[in-house]
Amino acid sequence: MLAADFRQIAVEDERIWRQNDREEESELVKMLEQRAKTGIAMDGFKLSRVDLKNIYLVNSNSRSGYNFSNCDFYRSDFQSAHCFMVDFSGCSLMKANFKYANLHCANLEDCNLLGANFEHAKLEHIQWGEDILQEKMARKTTDFKERNDLYQQAEEIYRHLRIVTEDEGLFDLSGRFFRKEMVTRRKQLPLYSGARILSKTVDLFCGYGEEPLRIIGFTLLTIFIYAAIYLFSGLNYAGELLQINFDESLGQNLYYFLDALYFSVVTFTTLGYGDITPQGFSRFLAATEALSGSFTLALFVVVFVKKMIR
Repeated sequence: MLAADFRQIAVEDERIWRQNDREEESELVKMLEQRAKTGIAMDGFKLSRVDLKNIYLVNSNSRSGYNFSNCDFYRSDFQSAHCFMVDFSGCSLMKANFKYANLHCANLEDCNLLGANFEHAKLEHIQWGEDILQEKMARKTTDFKERNDLYQQAEEIYRHLRIVTEDEGLFDLSGRFFRKEMVTRRKQLPLYSGARILSKTVDLFCGYGEEPLRIIGFTLLTIFIYAAIYLFSGLNYAGELLQINFDESLGQNLYYFLDALYFSVVTFTTLGYGDITPQGFSRFLAATEALSGSFTLALFVVVFVKKMIR
């Protein structure tokens, strides 16, 4: 069969592309490029272990890329390929090689990315999806061993994506992958173990160092909670007791709360002006707030600087 005849069949008969026993692959790159230009979706094609180096799959003068959803590209070589806006959603890209490939704006949602190589690839504005395939599968399975194996795979994928995006200068995306890497690692730990609880606490508190605004939210919440407790436990100002009193007016109690809020702020920040002092149980509360405030402010500086110097 001549190459020209084979290319014609490739357009007219999709069965040629849905099996791995094609008779001739010496001009596969050209044949696939021509097949893509027909504009017909290439859903479910079987293209595992094929050499697609330097293939040009850019749908010029169009707002949408070529559709290769649910295809099998296991161990295929896309080195230096041009895949701008290509829809790879649902594909098996396991151990595929995308080194130096252009994947700007491509859709990689629900792909199997285990072992895929994205070194030095262009990865801006890719649709990764909220979670990768293995993480979604791990949440659905009820088998403990299978779930842990899937989370291990997800951790490996997120680690590779973190490294390659960091090398490309995509630091926000790298930070997102780092957090997902830590989450999938945490979910491999025993449910009620101390390590898992500590890891979850760090995630809630600062998103593993990637969410400094969470620390600000925690700071404000802590200050208001302590202020409310001080309002009931009582503070001392020049011999006057600052404490909620339901026999007094709402305005007066609001004034007491503002004093308690002021004391909570200076205690949390360890300023300690000394004009208002704790008494009774409030002394213990002030000590714990000062400790948590010192730790929180130091952590915020570390996380903020880390984000800024990237």
